[in-house]
Amino acid sequence: MEKLSYKDIRDKYIEFFKEHGHIEIPNASLVPEDDPSVLFVNAGMFPLVPYLMGTKHPQGNRLVNSQRCIRTGDIELIGDAYHCTSFEMLGNWSLNDYFKKEAINLTVEFFTKLLGLDINKIYASVYEGDGNIPQDEESIQVWKDIFKSYGIDAGVGKGERIEPKGKEDNWWGLESGGPCGPDSEIFYDLNGELVEIGNNVFMEYLLENAEYKTLGRHNVDFGGGLERITAMMQDVDNVYEIDIYKPILEKVQSLNTEHILESERIIVDHIKASILIIMDGITPSKTKQGYILRRLIRRAVRHGKKLNIENLFTRDIAEVVIEQFKDIYTQLEKKKEDILNIIEEEEKKFNQTLEKGLKVLENLLQKNGSLTGEDAFTLYETYGFPTELTLEIMNERGLGITTSSERGLWVNAVEKAQEEHKEKSRTAAAGMFKGGLADTSEMSTKYHTTTHLLLSALRQVLGDSVYQKGSNITPERLRLDFPAEQKLTEEQIKKVEDIVNEAIEKGYGVHFKEMPKEEALKLVPFAAFTEKYGDILKVYYVGPEENPFSIEICRGPHVTNTSELGKFKIVKQENVGAGIKRIKAILQ
Repeated sequence: MEKLSYKDIRDKYIEFFKEHGHIEIPNASLVPEDDPSVLFVNAGMFPLVPYLMGTKHPQGNRLVNSQRCIRTGDIELIGDAYHCTSFEMLGNWSLNDYFKKEAINLTVEFFTKLLGLDINKIYASVYEGDGNIPQDEESIQVWKDIFKSYGIDAGVGKGERIEPKGKEDNWWGLESGGPCGPDSEIFYDLNGELVEIGNNVFMEYLLENAEYKTLGRHNVDFGGGLERITAMMQDVDNVYEIDIYKPILEKVQSLNTEHILESERIIVDHIKASILIIMDGITPSKTKQGYILRRLIRRAVRHGKKLNIENLFTRDIAEVVIEQFKDIYTQLEKKKEDILNIIEEEEKKFNQTLEKGLKVLENLLQKNGSLTGEDAFTLYETYGFPTELTLEIMNERGLGITTSSERGLWVNAVEKAQEEHKEKSRTAAAGMFKGGLADTSEMSTKYHTTTHLLLSALRQVLGDSVYQKGSNITPERLRLDFPAEQKLTEEQIKKVEDIVNEAIEKGYGVHFKEMPKEEALKLVPFAAFTEKYGDILKVYYVGPEENPFSIEICRGPHVTNTSELGKFKIVKQENVGAGIKRIKAILQ
């Protein structure tokens, strides 16, 4: 097998499918344009969802690209051989054009003739069927014919060359419904281990009202992880040894003295992912994509400390990453200085947090031998020292928080200290808001609900970067602070007012549900001040749950229907800091 480079494989893939009538489509931004349900593009097919649903694509029925992706659910697994926070997904699509036979044949041709894989080491899985959907006999026959053309008599069954599997392995679809169908995975035998190298999804059914129907059209969506395919082609046992990643790993290794492989890999992965996120316009912050970016950079810095890297280092690593990927992402060269400055500045900020917090943490450990939940909360509240980092350090010191039950007890202790702190704060502030929100007066309650409407309207007009930085409610007016570089134009003010007043006129019902914090943050990923919340949160809906006008995490008083509010008007705009704007508004 020829040891092709990462970029060679990428280029060969795109050229192969272009030769077979596919049009190359752009590598989309990691930040979804019109879908608030996810923070980042997490699969190659994500930007194509509307076209898979039936919308006509302007560039035709056959498409190909290599799409950059981010998956945040695997951050804790980074450091092993194959998990990556950011990766590229090779993808080709047929939108109601060719189907199973041509799709599988094209996949096999690419892997065997273009990449030189041995057909004798290729295996496949197909959908075994269930009570609603029959076994995918068409894909089975296509695979049998392909293997037969190479003189291989392929068996069908468990442990055979063609293995039928259930929905968990060989079906794609959303639980909420829509186009769906069976898939067929392709595996390669690497020294006795079958490694998945690609998957064709065949969308031929429609899930509607809990019933499967024929879709009336057919789509093909192929996806293959470029990093994993490259590792296989270059005969290495992990993605950090492939040609495009290895210089980054070697740079990390040149800076440290401890040589803990897991930490070295985490730094490579997190800095590379951070650079692509910054390239696509995100900066570190407390919410949404900015929070993930901050977490990645700070986790990399933390592992740099574990490796005894004494000086600032993220900029040095970032320069190597940019050099390695600039031919693929040409924006990197243009944005290089901005990217380097953002990463280094975040490292400096976190170093200050670490330095202060670690000193206090060490003193507490020397004094008491361990840390209580109250200690951990104090470290966070006073020094900004992340609670998960305190827990990570305690585990490194062998302080006994190893089982899920022990962790649960410790986390409960942290939250108890947090609640006690809140209660003291509430008691101390009780006399400070004689005419404000604390009195839950009728007008304060109305303004509190109106703030939710205003925030939703601002997000509709200015985009998903808007979130609540602060607010103040009195019986006379509301005040909302939010991130924005420019004040609203007269046209934007009018649009925001119209959106809010339309919501008031529609008479939306207002209600809440209590749910665990983790579940609530999935519904409201842009929520502010989440670090101050308890374990069970109230999620307020304005409008129907399935399509709310507004959905917010909140503890304040609310009206039961927006028709109670009156007419909304913005009366003032102010600058209150770098990139922070303030709106004052009234109800007439």
